[in-house]
Amino acid sequence: MHRVNPLGEFIRARRTATSPGQVGLPDGGPRRTAGLRRHEVAMLAGVSEGYYARLEQGREKHPSDQVLNALIRVFGLDAEAAEHLHKLARQGLRTRDRGCLPTDDRVAPHLLALIGAWRSPAMILSQRLDVLAANGPARALFSVMEPETNLLRFVFLDPAARKFYRDWEEIAPTCVAGLRACTSLGSDDEALHRLVTQLAAQSAEFRRLWDKYDVRSKTYQTKNLLHPKVGELTLTYQSFDVNGSRGHQLATYQAEPGSESEEALNWLADRHAAR
Repeated sequence: MHRVNPLGEFIRARRTATSPGQVGLPDGGPRRTAGLRRHEVAMLAGVSEGYYARLEQGREKHPSDQVLNALIRVFGLDAEAAEHLHKLARQGLRTRDRGCLPTDDRVAPHLLALIGAWRSPAMILSQRLDVLAANGPARALFSVMEPETNLLRFVFLDPAARKFYRDWEEIAPTCVAGLRACTSLGSDDEALHRLVTQLAAQSAEFRRLWDKYDVRSKTYQTKNLLHPKVGELTLTYQSFDVNGSRGHQLATYQAEPGSESEEALNWLADRHAAR
């Protein structure tokens, strides 16, 4: 699912998601399409309607920072979405974003040794959310998704995911938003584009979230899980970019010290070690 006009797609999606009331315009009743009209965005941003139309259509590819900042203000973008908009506008002026180059799926031995020594669940993920490596506690925690090795396919294509993730409605959008950021920034990863095409073809929920064009890094999140062996778990998820390993992230899961979730994680780790 290659995109030929990511800048236009992004601002069109943000226009659709912005209501007249959010920008101080009167609500004139039902509209044929959701969100703002092009002429309304142009007026609020201080540009001509024709210029804004060319931006959405991809015929104007290099808007100034002044125009971009005006659109950020109109759409009420947060810092991460604003940075993404600037990156999209700069794509044709510089090399592609380093974090979205094809991932090397080989995991360095020292990283395997590092997470292998931990008692807490830890995984090395690609930008596609392929599980490239996992320590024993992580394999025990995510035993429900075996033999699947991609978290996105598990979340959207496996019915067991909706039971495993008790807060699936919150987890799913963050997964898509993280993937959206990479694919729109000119990724050369063919496997990533094949993954998006597969998910869009097989999951209506993925298509709905994909079309919203939210972009958001998935770095910290509370996850409420229902594990088939130990029951309910409340864990803190945190991910870190791995320096020197292109496109890799270290994902960790931790429980509150002294909590029932910590006891359950310890039980899973011990059980896996015994096996």
